[in-house]
Amino acid sequence: MAQSNIKVAVQKFGNFLSSMVLPNISAFIAWGLITALFIPTGFFPNESLAKMVGPMITYLLPLLIGYTGGKLVHDQRGAVVGAIATMGVIVGADIPMFLGAMIMGPIGGYLIKKFDKLIEGKVKAGFEMLVNNFSAGILGGLLAILAFKAIGPSVDVFTGWLVNGVDWLVGTGLLPLTSIIIEPAKVLFLNNAINHGVLSPIGVEQVKQTGKSILFLLEANPGPGIGVLLAYCIFGKGTARRSAPGAAIIHFFGGIHEIYFPYILMRPMLFFAVILGGMSGVFTLVLLGGGLLAPSSPGSIIAILAVTPHSASAYLANIAGVLVAGAVSFVVSTFVLKTGKQTEGDMEEATRKMQEMKGKKSSVAAVLSQNTVAMPENVNKIVFACDAGMGSSAMGASLLRKKMKEAGLNISVTNTAISNLPPDAQIVITQEELTPRAQNKVPNAYHISVDNFLSSPEYDKLIEQLKNPETAGLHEIVEDAEANVQSDESHADDALLREENIFLNMQFANKEEAIRFAGRALVKAGYVKESYIEAMIARDELTSTYMGNDVAIPHGTEEAKKDVLNSGFTVLQVPNGVDFDGQKVRLIFGIAGKDGTHLEILSGIAVTCSDMANIEKMVEAKTASELMDILNDKKEMVTN
Repeated sequence: MAQSNIKVAVQKFGNFLSSMVLPNISAFIAWGLITALFIPTGFFPNESLAKMVGPMITYLLPLLIGYTGGKLVHDQRGAVVGAIATMGVIVGADIPMFLGAMIMGPIGGYLIKKFDKLIEGKVKAGFEMLVNNFSAGILGGLLAILAFKAIGPSVDVFTGWLVNGVDWLVGTGLLPLTSIIIEPAKVLFLNNAINHGVLSPIGVEQVKQTGKSILFLLEANPGPGIGVLLAYCIFGKGTARRSAPGAAIIHFFGGIHEIYFPYILMRPMLFFAVILGGMSGVFTLVLLGGGLLAPSSPGSIIAILAVTPHSASAYLANIAGVLVAGAVSFVVSTFVLKTGKQTEGDMEEATRKMQEMKGKKSSVAAVLSQNTVAMPENVNKIVFACDAGMGSSAMGASLLRKKMKEAGLNISVTNTAISNLPPDAQIVITQEELTPRAQNKVPNAYHISVDNFLSSPEYDKLIEQLKNPETAGLHEIVEDAEANVQSDESHADDALLREENIFLNMQFANKEEAIRFAGRALVKAGYVKESYIEAMIARDELTSTYMGNDVAIPHGTEEAKKDVLNSGFTVLQVPNGVDFDGQKVRLIFGIAGKDGTHLEILSGIAVTCSDMANIEKMVEAKTASELMDILNDKKEMVTN
């Protein structure tokens, strides 16, 4: 627990640093483009327009950072005081004061916040504006003087040490070793903190001195990630292989690095791939003299080329740095994937490992568990949140909006940074690593964790919950299983499941064959009409009926209820498993429910299947009666 709290605290601090820079990254890009275009060595040298370069880096960018830092702490008043205080470090130093702005902005916001709390309720009516304006002005002015006299010169000296340290690492050939820290830290969601909180401020100072900085490429290089994803495209298995091509495109051209993190967490040995890839890329950049004019955000090949200095050697160096990093990462990843044992269950195994390593719940394990907050009724606002609120959350929100539209749901889906989550958010979707921070920010929201942006089953499960709350999934049913079984025991007779409807040692080529077999069994037993089979296929195409724990529960669509003659279900035992959208299924429960009795059927199945020990017993059952006894024993235990 202590380790988890430390990890969350570090992520939170890193997120705070990067949150001061990321909202203003467009200003950095504007400065970088103006620099690349109009300085004497630019694409279109223009002495008049080049005059903007100095004031922008000296005044505009630090002021924006200080303003944003103050606003993060105490909204508009904090922003104003933070900007005033930042002016002191700008004038009190001889270099661009990005680090100084990151210090004075939040300090200004914090002090005015404390002052406002101190005088809250004590100002006489009619004097509020006077007190507000003068308090902010006086406090801001005092902080500006302090910054001018002490903070600015101190940060100036400290920045000089950092720049000299980087120069020393470059001169001694040790800069590639930074990948040993940077690449694993990225996968732990400290990428924005590293890039925009640490490397970018130092890099900007280097640009002022040398015209470019290699630091902008230490974290932003997409080479290590693309190598891992390409290896999965060719040598991966199951869901990972199917989703890797799309992830590779989004990562390399879209610059969303977070998308490849789950692929590494599935196979921790791949940390060596990104570390060695990163080291090789940095070595190449140092050797060929690579670097950028401004931060590359997002870290895509397109953004990197846009802020590459205007020279053939610079383009060659930067492209080579990306390609070498990608090639080395690909070779190492291929070795890891080819030599390590891979199965279709790797995605599930990865979530289990993440639980052990990082102290968080996996999405697969969460299928049959309860959320700390109940799913709200009348949902109208869903927020997808990530570390910065600009990359992965935007992609996730886009995918979810599309699915919502296809499902006919008129629900707002937006994206934001975790630090900016609105208090009225009803449902919050985050990557698993970031869920604890999101829960701390909005504890009253319903939180959903995902581990794969492109093919997370949580999107489909959420849509199913919103459309049909009573049959959304086993995790909702387990909560009410006891109540459902006790409330209406009249339906709990043996007519729901008969021994002749239990089929052992089955084998199927694919899930459609399995679903059709279950449907025909229901028809033969007199539970449904023939048309119900196609409805079962349609229902699974809408959202997967895989429920977790090697269990699938195919059933008809809402419209197909008219085709149900009697309530009942069939059980298919598939010891070797059948693929359900990349998930191995060994038990299939084909269900037909009439007049609400399907809720009871699902409840009983959920209670039994929530325990993997029961799953193993049913998979190993030698007779139909033995399997039925396992189900009945659990049902009787719940009833009692």
